[in-house]
Amino acid sequence: MRHAVFTGALAVLLTPMAAFAGGYVAPEPVAAAPVVAAPAPVTYDWSGFYGGVQLEYGDVTADTAAGVEAATGDGALYGLFGGYRYDLGNVVVGAELDLNLADIDLDDPTGATIGSLDSVHRLGAEVGYDAGPALLYGTVGVAQATATLGAADLQDNGYFYGAGIDYLVTDQITVGAEVLQHEFDDFDGTGLDISATTFGINAAFRF
Repeated sequence: MRHAVFTGALAVLLTPMAAFAGGYVAPEPVAAAPVVAAPAPVTYDWSGFYGGVQLEYGDVTADTAAGVEAATGDGALYGLFGGYRYDLGNVVVGAELDLNLADIDLDDPTGATIGSLDSVHRLGAEVGYDAGPALLYGTVGVAQATATLGAADLQDNGYFYGAGIDYLVTDQITVGAEVLQHEFDDFDGTGLDISATTFGINAAFRF
């Protein structure tokens, strides 16, 4: 009798457990969040050859050896330039040749035109800071100018220095601005010291 009761009780206990086991639903696995790679940083390389065109405004003064102003003038310069730069990381070094025609009349203190500045050519070295798409630089070098004074055609060598900024519009196109100071002592033996300050804009293609 006891055996029959025990067996019945056990059957009653096991029946709901079996039903529960048959109805068990395993939880769905949780998908791992996708790993998104960080975008690669944008890098700029100023290395390579380049060439372009430029337009400048020039302000010119000619003084005697005693420091007396003999002539002044202002006007446009325009020309071509080319060079090479090498990017060292934060520092960029380079060299550039500029060939420019000038259209600047030289007037004496009475306002009479006594001559003209006809061309200014430059060969200089550059050292700059790589600021990504912008390049800030200083430059120094030698300059050659031709001028007319009365009936005489003159030519002399001097030096220049200045600073500028170039900006990468695309990987191959740049635009820039520059200010330069030029000095020519005793221009072609005339006894005149000529100073010229130029403010220029330019556009270039990088090869």
